[in-house]
Amino acid sequence: MSETSLKICCIGAGYVGGPTMAMIAKQCPDIEVNVVDINESRIAAWNSDTLPIYEPGLDEVVKEARGRNLFFTTEVSAAIKSSDMIFISVNTPTKTFGIGSGRAANLEFVEKCAREIALHSDGHKIVIEKSTLPVRTAEAVKRILNSASNENASFDVLSNPEFLAEGTAVEDLLDPDRVLIGGESQEAIERLADVYGRWVTPASIIKTNLWSSELSKLAANAFLAQRVSSINAISALCEATGADVDEVANAIGTDSRIGPKFLKSSVGFGGSCFQKDILNLVYLCEHFGLPEVAAYWEQVVLMNDYQKRRFSTAVVKTMFNTVSDKKIAIWGFAFKKDTNDTRESAAIYVCRDLLEERARLTIYDPKVGLEQIKQELIYLMTSEYGTLSEKHRQLIDDNVEVANSAEAAASGAHAIAVLTEWDEFKDVDFDAVYRSMKKPAFLFDGRNLMDRCKLNKIGFEVYAMGKS
Repeated sequence: MSETSLKICCIGAGYVGGPTMAMIAKQCPDIEVNVVDINESRIAAWNSDTLPIYEPGLDEVVKEARGRNLFFTTEVSAAIKSSDMIFISVNTPTKTFGIGSGRAANLEFVEKCAREIALHSDGHKIVIEKSTLPVRTAEAVKRILNSASNENASFDVLSNPEFLAEGTAVEDLLDPDRVLIGGESQEAIERLADVYGRWVTPASIIKTNLWSSELSKLAANAFLAQRVSSINAISALCEATGADVDEVANAIGTDSRIGPKFLKSSVGFGGSCFQKDILNLVYLCEHFGLPEVAAYWEQVVLMNDYQKRRFSTAVVKTMFNTVSDKKIAIWGFAFKKDTNDTRESAAIYVCRDLLEERARLTIYDPKVGLEQIKQELIYLMTSEYGTLSEKHRQLIDDNVEVANSAEAAASGAHAIAVLTEWDEFKDVDFDAVYRSMKKPAFLFDGRNLMDRCKLNKIGFEVYAMGKS
């Protein structure tokens, strides 16, 4: 397996697999990279001018390598057969059924990948866990691979978790804080390290045992989410006492032992990783007989849920204890700016709460459309109530619409709820927006994005997280 003949296959063309493989292909033009997925429409989108995910700079990276040494295909078995390295980058959602429901990771797709690899492999393959997995998952993957019917097939299993932040994924891939590779075979570790070493400094490539690598990803997300929940807990106290959460965050962030990152109070964290990974960590702690540790980490999620409910409650109470038949402009539906990912977005939960209070919602997000918004609301209400009742379907169909701008969403509204920190929201003509709204005009800043003094002078009644 010479360096120039190396072939890579990635199973899963989602938010991790697509960008990661595109960057490898861009930086290593002599390595053939095949990204495979059974979802035909997703693969078609990767091969089109409109990629299935939005990330700043990703278009350019994909277009540079696509058709040269980067290929997107549904031919899974063929890509497995021809590859030397196979990345598993499929979804590992939280289980919604059976043992561990609501906490444990659903490893169904990982196991199916392992069985496909075992079925179609010939010769030696390095199989790399890229999906976020519970510690010790590699044990199961190895057992499945070793049951391969072809006696000529052999495998090494590595853990190479991703540490991408959506919205800055391309930058994170180009200049990562660290690349973590865990495994039992030093030769396999070095093979993968050599690929990343084409553009990543050796000091940033960390090599560990398999189990440390698997656990490090869960621990990293748990620590980051913990900081968000911590400052959000302080924001509630700030509102009760008259303190300003931004001033408090700045004061404690100047402590070199703490630092300023992830100390921005908000309506709550979202995304595909934080909640899922913490709940997975909770389940693992319970499984290994550590109930006190499980309870500690579960509180991070409970605090995040509390923050979202607190925001929704503040909207209703501030607006004279009723939002029934009132138009509320929702600014932002993605879980953070510079992405079209809505998974576990705080906006979904706030919108659900307001719909149940019979509010009329007009939503604007520059990267999220009506169909995706309705799908998220339907999924949430279905998972909460078991089935989607006709009443809840009507609530969504009759009271949710989208606008083509923030200004259009606010026209005729009783209130604005800022739920994603898109930069364009700061540049809105608030004088014109205020004139177009019902009075009193409320603005609920769930991201502490806006200039409160300026808005107050215009006439807005402003509620912001952690501000008295």
